[in-house]
Amino acid sequence: MTNLNDELDYQILKLLQKDGRMSFTEISKEIKVAVSTIRHRYINLVEEGTLKIIGRVDPDKIGFNAYASIMISVKPKLHLDTIFEELIKLPEVSFLALTSGDCDIEANVMCRDMTHLNELLRTKIHVLEGVFDTKTNMYMKIYKISQPDLELAKLSRK
Repeated sequence: MTNLNDELDYQILKLLQKDGRMSFTEISKEIKVAVSTIRHRYINLVEEGTLKIIGRVDPDKIGFNAYASIMISVKPKLHLDTIFEELIKLPEVSFLALTSGDCDIEANVMCRDMTHLNELLRTKIHVLEGVFDTKTNMYMKIYKISQPDLELAKLSRK
C-alpha cells in the first residue's frame, strides 16, 4: 500500500487529478524529479490500486438526460447481497452503495430520458426479490462532479 504521507506521491496524484494524460516528462519537470522516479511511482500507484486513469464523460453532452439517485429499501435484508449483485450488472448504474438511514441502497443511474428511467425501474429494479420500496430523486442540474481534494486525506493523517 502507498505511504499516503509521501509528498512525492501526493504531488504526482494531484497533477494527474488535474490532467490524467499528463506525461511522465511533464510531471517530472513540474515536480523536479527524474522521469524514471515518476514512472516507478506511477507504476506502484497503479499496481496498488491507488490510481486508475479514466475518462470522465459529461452525461448531458452525450445524450443522458435523466440522471437520478434511486434510494432502495430492502425487506427482508437477506436479499441485500443478491440485489447488489444484480444492480452492479446494470449498465445504467454509475454509483452503488450500501447506506444508513431510511433506505438500504443508493444507486445513481444515467438514462437517455424519462422513458428509459421508467423502464429501468419497472423492468430491472422493482422486479428484484427483496426490493420493498424505491424513492427516485432526479438531478435537475449538476454543478460539480469531482474527486476529493487530496489535501483532505493528507490532513487526516497528521
